[in-house]
Amino acid sequence: MEDPVKIGIIICHRYHTCAGGKCLRSLRNREGAFSSYRNRAVELVGYTTCDGCPGGNVEYAPAEMHKNGAQVIHFATGLLVGYPPCPYLFSFEEFVRSKYAMDVVLGTHPIPQTYFETHTALGTWSSPEWQAALAGILTDETTRRAYC
Repeated sequence: MEDPVKIGIIICHRYHTCAGGKCLRSLRNREGAFSSYRNRAVELVGYTTCDGCPGGNVEYAPAEMHKNGAQVIHFATGLLVGYPPCPYLFSFEEFVRSKYAMDVVLGTHPIPQTYFETHTALGTWSSPEWQAALAGILTDETTRRAYC
């Protein structure tokens, strides 16, 4: 049997009281950004916040997760769908990739429909950079509604 992929999740500090229900459900069901692990075992080895703007914990948390075997860091969907979306997200992604040589995935659970509607109306995600960032969590409407 293949070894599990070990992942860490970093959430936006705005949601610091989040119990991780949507992230953990989507991990269990292999939905959203976790659909890429559909045929793999996954082990969650870390879950923390960015520590608030400008994300000081992003400098240190991946190191701790890496010590626990993390191969991939997921920046939680909340960093992409909160308003405004995290202004540091793409810098965080670049930093973790270069400093820790770890894979980085933007998103965890599918985008809830309410956020999809709001950001569509505002045009928040209209750039090619955002379209690429949302690719793994921009699911069909039925799935988005299940995550509201």
